[in-house]
Amino acid sequence: MMQEDTESIVRHRIRGLRLARGWTLDTLAARCHVSASTLSRIETGRQRLALEQLVAIAKALGTSLDQLVEPEGNDDVVIRPEPEVMGGTTFWLLSRERDRRGVTIAKMRITEERTLEGPQVHPGYEWFTVLTGVVRLQLGTRTIFVYPGQAVEFSTMVPHLLEAHQGPAELLTIFDQDGEQAHLPGRRRSPKK
Repeated sequence: MMQEDTESIVRHRIRGLRLARGWTLDTLAARCHVSASTLSRIETGRQRLALEQLVAIAKALGTSLDQLVEPEGNDDVVIRPEPEVMGGTTFWLLSRERDRRGVTIAKMRITEERTLEGPQVHPGYEWFTVLTGVVRLQLGTRTIFVYPGQAVEFSTMVPHLLEAHQGPAELLTIFDQDGEQAHLPGRRRSPKK
């Protein structure tokens, strides 16, 4: 990537972060001790980027200098999940880097043939939304039927069990690290370096 491309990305990031916070040029200028006219010239490319200004701007915007100047990645942004089958459950991992957000996102298809030893308990929280079918959620002493378009969130310290009800069900779920270990055994991925 050429230096001009990198500078253009940094300029867009500064302006985008400023606007996302609802700040005017004057607001950001007051926070980073750079004049509003200088910020305007930086954002529009009429002034070269100076390291000391970038450090002050990054701090004022609540980000790091590394994040502000990180080059645009050439990695493929499309995730092409491969289905994996485990005893009546098929899952597709839809997230690439759990370590970045601390979560794993997966699509799951559960059938009535799903084999489980019983309700599970582990630290953390779990969230899922039903895409198709009906999920029978055993949560402690309650049985809750979750229909397409509905979502649930609960503490996983409560004994819980998910089952398909009267046919297969598909859901989109977000696991924290503990949830991934409990529900997707053998899928623990090492964080990228």
